[in-house]
Formats: sequence, structure tokens, C-alpha cells
Amino acid sequence: MATQTAKQGGSKRTATRTYQISVIPGDGTGPEVVREGCKVLEAAAAREGFTIAWHRYDLGGTRYLRTGETLPESVLKELRDTEAIYLGAIGHPDVKPGVLERGILLRLRFELDQYINLRPVKLYPGVWTPLRDKGPEHINFTVVRENTEGLYAGVGGFLHRGGPDEVALQTSVNTRRGVERCVRFAFDYTRKRNVRRKLTLCGKTNVLTYAHDLWQRVFEDVAKEYADIQTDYVHVDACCMWMLKNPEWFDVIVTDNMFGDIITDLGAMIQGGMGVAAGANLNPQGVSMFEPIGGSAPKYTGQDVINPLAAICAGAMMLEHLGQPAAAEAIERAVIQVTSTKLKSLAAGAMGHSTSEVGDLVVAALGA
Repeated sequence: MATQTAKQGGSKRTATRTYQISVIPGDGTGPEVVREGCKVLEAAAAREGFTIAWHRYDLGGTRYLRTGETLPESVLKELRDTEAIYLGAIGHPDVKPGVLERGILLRLRFELDQYINLRPVKLYPGVWTPLRDKGPEHINFTVVRENTEGLYAGVGGFLHRGGPDEVALQTSVNTRRGVERCVRFAFDYTRKRNVRRKLTLCGKTNVLTYAHDLWQRVFEDVAKEYADIQTDYVHVDACCMWMLKNPEWFDVIVTDNMFGDIITDLGAMIQGGMGVAAGANLNPQGVSMFEPIGGSAPKYTGQDVINPLAAICAGAMMLEHLGQPAAAEAIERAVIQVTSTKLKSLAAGAMGHSTSEVGDLVVAALGA
């Protein structure tokens, strides 16, 4: 929804864009980091001359324990009608693992066809990395993960469950359409990112000779349309090794759902930890979802000690996606100023500031 306002007595006319954003604070420390993220996003919006209308939903473990609901159809319909989803975290210690993940997170990805998981791996100045002799100039790449197929498609089952001859099958589903749209997005993103213009396919073609043969053939076919992009291939085990030894080799990595899930957590560690790791679940033609990837961290709930920077960075990714690059860049510059000059650590309880104070620091840096 956009609103126009004209200044009386002159020809100058200003336009204010209002974005309709769904907010799912979620469980544990999710509400705390979302609170700070919303604070920063509103400050960035005011700085750049647009506004945000928040639509809040109480999805998560607390609601499930109270009502038995994960994601009601009525809520899903409302989520479809907003422009993006801002998520805190889903995960409750009193709910069996898998219930909320399948019922909320995976269902949102599948129902909204969020077929790209985008994970920047970027070391900010002032942030410690476990990699010796590596700095921000070495750790700056992005992982493009296929997000709706592979082993997470839910195809499989049991035979003779519970018995001595039990068999469990989990099938990796890879369609040419699904692979191609992910690969094509990765090529386009590499071109737009315009850093090294290098795209690396991460797979396991020497063992997974069906699924990853498809990935490699599609990758090579699409590459013919992008003569300006350098291409490369690496087995997933070697990828993990080179991410640690020579992360500067990578610009953009494209990979399947399972391998992407693994290497992005490794990426989070080399960029300084979950406290600064943000991600996006994208439907480039529909509703996308933005989140910190660190989880609900229930042991820190209500203590005002959790690091909100990952949620703040996820918010910046959301603004970039919505067509507000200046606001997104301003937030990133503010975060860098805070990590460079204000924080003792990114670890919960060791930042030298509370959760809310870190949010205030980023807001102050936005206005500097």
C-alpha cells in the first residue's frame, strides 16, 4: 500500500511507502531480538522516508502447548497477503523436536514456495573468528541453498518399524524445475553481487550419481547463458575444508537443501557465531521470510543478554529485498560501527551491553 501526500503552497510532492510486514516473534529469546530488530527497522524507515505496518502473530511453542495449533489456515492466508515475514525464532523445550519445525518452518517454506535460502557469510570488523590470520577481507561470501526439495521434501517411510529388521527410507527429491530455478537465481545473484563474479556448485557427484548428476548438468547448461560469471565445482566435504582453510576462494556457493543446511552453520561460525548470522527464505515472486539463524536459545529467555545483531541484519536483508537498499546499507554500516567500537564480544551475556542497549547503539549509529 502506498500513500501520497502533497505539500500545500508549493509544487514539491513527497511519497510515503508503507510496507505491510508480518511479525512472528516466536519462542525463547525470539521476542527479545525481534523487538530490537523492529526498533532498528523503524529508525531506518524514518531515515529513508517510508513506514512499516507490523502484523503480529503468536505462532510457536507457547501457542502449540496452549491450543494444539501450529499454523492455522486462517493465519497462513493472512501471511500470504503481507509483503514479507519477519521471524524471531521457533523452538520450545517442552515441545517434541520436529513438531514446530515441520508444522511451522517447513510448512511456511513449502506453502509459500520459498525456494531459496540465502545466507551471507560475512565477517564484520571487530568480530572474532576462530580462523587464524583471517579477517573481513577473507570472509565475505554467500550461500544459495535450495529450500523446498532434497531430503527435506518429506518423502520416505518405515518398514517393520520397531523390529529387528526395521528399514527407514528418506528420499532426496530433486526436480529439474526446482534445481534450475535455484541455479538460475544463484547466477543472477552472483552477477548482481558483483564482487568476484564467481559461482561455485557444491555437491557430491562422485557418490550421489543421480541427484547430483542432475545438479551438475543443469548448472553447466545454465552457465552457458552467463559468460561473465566464472564457474567452479567442489565436493561438499572439500567445501567444508576450504571454507576453513581458504574462505577467500568463495564468492557465491549454490547447493542442495541438506548440504546447504550444513555448510551455512559452518559459515556462521567462521563469521563470528550465530549472534550475527542472518538468513532469508525467498520466493522472488511472492512472500519471503527473514530470520536470525541461531534459534530460540531458551536458556537466555527474559534475561536481556542475547545478541540481537543477527535479527537486525535479517531485517536489513528484508529491506534490501523490498526495494530499500539505502536503508539496508545504512543498517549494515551501523552494525559494523557497533561491532567495531562498542562490543566486547558477540556472545550472550558477554557483549558488555544488554540486548536492548545493543539495539539502541545501532539506532544511534544510524543517526550518526
